Amino acid sequence: MTTIAARISQSLADEIIAGTLAPGEKLEEPSLAERFQVSRTPIREALRLLNARGLIELVPRRGGVVANVSAEQLADMLEALCELESLCCRIATQRMSAMQRRQLELLHEETQQVSERGDADAYLKLNARFHQLICQGTQNQTLVAQVENLRDRLAPVRAAQSGVERRFETSHREHEKIVEAVLAGQPEQAYLAMRSHTTRLTLHVMEQIEVQRAG
Repeated sequence: MTTIAARISQSLADEIIAGTLAPGEKLEEPSLAERFQVSRTPIREALRLLNARGLIELVPRRGGVVANVSAEQLADMLEALCELESLCCRIATQRMSAMQRRQLELLHEETQQVSERGDADAYLKLNARFHQLICQGTQNQTLVAQVENLRDRLAPVRAAQSGVERRFETSHREHEKIVEAVLAGQPEQAYLAMRSHTTRLTLHVMEQIEVQRAG
């Protein structure tokens, strides 16, 4: 995926999530190429990515059609991700290697530093790595694949609502509780801490989507 295609894909994803591009609306390659002032190649790449995330349905040799992704469907995916990540946190607490635990601790400390600097881009990257490391700590590739698939499909939604995850102080405090429970070997406390964290994000994302669509 080229940088240009990724940028176009994210731009279109933002419009789909906000409702600017309505369900059933056609995304034709020629008009998109003219709009973004690029050739059809990055347009095709961008459309393939949107299709993989379930936001559009591809039309052979023509382009795509915006999928009817309802608020209910988004809520279902967000709820599933919330539960799966919480489960991963419980299992990882029991299975993480000593090296992974140390990596989690160091990553959390680094997150604190970028949070204090107000470095939004760095924080969001570390935040993604934080959740990824916990999932990998389950030593269960099926769970890891399921979570990564959902996170990929929801990436446009979360990116469009990036302000939710930029509440650094709140997010960091929640991460602190997760790390403490994991390092202390308390699986149930880790599960609850992660569930509280992901539930807050889910609720805020859904609220923002409803506000955008109503507007």
